[in-house]
Amino acid sequence: MNLLLGAIADDYTGASDLASTLAGNGLRVVQTIGVPAADIALPDVDAVVIALKSRSIAPAEAVAQSLAAEAWLRERGARHVLFKICSTFDSTAQGNIGPVTDALAQRAGAMPLVCPAFPRNGRTVYQGHLFVGAQRLDESPLKDHPITPMRDSSLVRLMQAQSGRPVGLLPLSTMAQGADAVRQTLDRLREQGVGSVIADAVSESDLEILGRVALNDALSVGASGLGLGLARALAPSRAVPAASPTLNAATGDSGTLILAGSCSSATLAQIAAAEEHMPVLRLDVPALLEGRANIDAAIMWARDQLRQGSALIASSAAPAQVLELQARYGAEKVSALLEGALAAIALQLAEQGLSRLIVAGGETSGAVVDRLGIDAFLIGAELAPGVPMLVALGRRYPGLQLVLKSGNFGDRDFFMHAAQAG
Repeated sequence: MNLLLGAIADDYTGASDLASTLAGNGLRVVQTIGVPAADIALPDVDAVVIALKSRSIAPAEAVAQSLAAEAWLRERGARHVLFKICSTFDSTAQGNIGPVTDALAQRAGAMPLVCPAFPRNGRTVYQGHLFVGAQRLDESPLKDHPITPMRDSSLVRLMQAQSGRPVGLLPLSTMAQGADAVRQTLDRLREQGVGSVIADAVSESDLEILGRVALNDALSVGASGLGLGLARALAPSRAVPAASPTLNAATGDSGTLILAGSCSSATLAQIAAAEEHMPVLRLDVPALLEGRANIDAAIMWARDQLRQGSALIASSAAPAQVLELQARYGAEKVSALLEGALAAIALQLAEQGLSRLIVAGGETSGAVVDRLGIDAFLIGAELAPGVPMLVALGRRYPGLQLVLKSGNFGDRDFFMHAAQAG
């Protein structure tokens, strides 16, 4: 295997988003779960996206996992590695974007461009500030994220708070002058001792410039928008998506199970829409936390409903309810119990022949995929921007179709469309 591009994603849904973007722009892609085993059998592809669950863990552990992933990719020929982060820069004041970027950059001797912009999904960067649609990040619903509340829109400040290296800015006025002007500015910043550079981007043409320029260095950091720019720079002659290796889907005869753990406004609206078309079970979270209920009843309910078609189980709640639960029981206990409950439900039903599983929420998706023990995925058709159909590879549940959706992605009817996708 001689990769054109390697990527390390800090959560599973983000990895799927990136893999879908790369595939849609001409690269043959496989997504793995964690650093692959030495003996894993992968098809011949242009890019491998290694999905980690490192966004919210201790910085030292995130760094160690990311460096191991980077070593695997370099050993297989990847000259450039993208550290894929969320398009809303989800992180804490301690990390993990800054610590991981510093470690990867030090090993590679790089001054990486950092750009979470993805205009197709309403994420843009101007004067170093991140916008979600027309709102600054700190004025958007992401300011109240239950795990990584984002209370500042300045990426320079956010990055500098996490990084041990000076952070520079590549403004839109320079981007407008083209790739040569961008390279000259980066050369000056490098001479000044800058360690990483926040890049403005408000359009796909900006991302294409960044992709071409980033390939001059060994490392870049960004969301799937930067992946789009890299893919178009690497495969400019491919006007249509590359033909990826295919694998037959599982032949189970059950319907589609949807598990919703995200508390984003988009997912809450999608659950409400689904209730008009399919059975929905909302878990009694206090009863689970207090030991007055378990998941057995939910599994039996889902088994019965799946004989007829699709069914949805949700632990999602509005932000105010989440904050109340966290205050009463502890944030870590609430997150761990609910992610574990949904993952256990997925495992039980997969063992019983489930053929399609849709999961909403990055942390929930990570917990589910880890519990299932899946090694890797082939990337299928895109169901919504940044949300592809995945087909499991490896020893565990080969052919199982999965959809791993970031909480904020998809329109109101996403669950119905995904459940019916061919």
